[in-house]
Amino acid sequence: MDERPAEHSALYSLEFPAPQVSNDEGTGPVLVHALEGFADAGHAVALAARHLRDALDSELVATFSTDELIDYRSRRPTVTFDGNTFTDIEMPSLTMHAIRDTTGRPFLLLAGSEPDLRWEQFVEAVRRLVEHFGVTDVIGLNAIPMAVPHTRPASLTAHGNEPDRLGDLPRWGSEMKLPASASMLLELRMSQHDHRASGLSVHVPHYLSQTDYPAASARLLTAVGELTGLQIPVAALDNAAAKVREQVDKEVDGNAEIEGVVQALESQYDTFAQAQAQRASLLAAEADLPTGDELGAELERFLAQQTSDVGQGGQEPGANGEPGREDEPDDDEPGDDGPGGSPSPI
Repeated sequence: MDERPAEHSALYSLEFPAPQVSNDEGTGPVLVHALEGFADAGHAVALAARHLRDALDSELVATFSTDELIDYRSRRPTVTFDGNTFTDIEMPSLTMHAIRDTTGRPFLLLAGSEPDLRWEQFVEAVRRLVEHFGVTDVIGLNAIPMAVPHTRPASLTAHGNEPDRLGDLPRWGSEMKLPASASMLLELRMSQHDHRASGLSVHVPHYLSQTDYPAASARLLTAVGELTGLQIPVAALDNAAAKVREQVDKEVDGNAEIEGVVQALESQYDTFAQAQAQRASLLAAEADLPTGDELGAELERFLAQQTSDVGQGGQEPGANGEPGREDEPDDDEPGDDGPGGSPSPI
């Protein structure tokens, strides 16, 4: 386990000795990659990754060099100034951890800032680690803003190079071109090298895409369990989601304008759910999506308040159900709709 591909060692450093990641049957682990930035509406990907590390046994496997992969001028780190001198700085991180589910089964988590630079070299380095550790499945997590209401269960769509293994999870079902992400490239290159690769894109209400939305994180991790058999607890995320739902409901209640928008989204969601057997697309009725004017000034005020108030302190959802907050800057512009793209939130 102490071997490392020399031509890619500049991008990461391996821990020694490396944690044991083979299961009792001697087969390799699943790799879940959760890259923050481009497709992380509601900070669902960041919350999911943090929850996995905090809720389960976790050991560091590899640390990637952000100096090699991140453009600090595009996503500037936050520095702390105490009035006299600089005292601290929050640098981005990109790490791989070995994690054990509630039954003790190991899997790998690659999480942190999406690389700005050297995508192909980064993906090749990950591929070599995948082969080094005998990874059996590679699964990517994404979160995209969609015209869905917060009053309905979080939905998602799945994709991969072995569609039959996706079970009953909904699919996109139509061809499209969209701005790429490092996560998408990783899935593509893994597939081209005959690794089983798939992705999960959870749908976040577009009017809550800038604040923490733990319900989407819980749905992502539940789907990971459905695909892999991993036993992943989500109670803390469910508790945090209940808190967010309560806060949003209080703001919506009694405001006729916002209630009307939510009801319209509920109707659209329910129609889609009823037609899901016919593979109806949530993207088909783009002309019917609510506009920014429909949400109104009060909703804008509400979202601004939630961005600053929900999950103060950047903590992971805990036993008290309070949601965390992902504070890393995200300077990526929203892209097109798709399994990892992001329509502009309203």
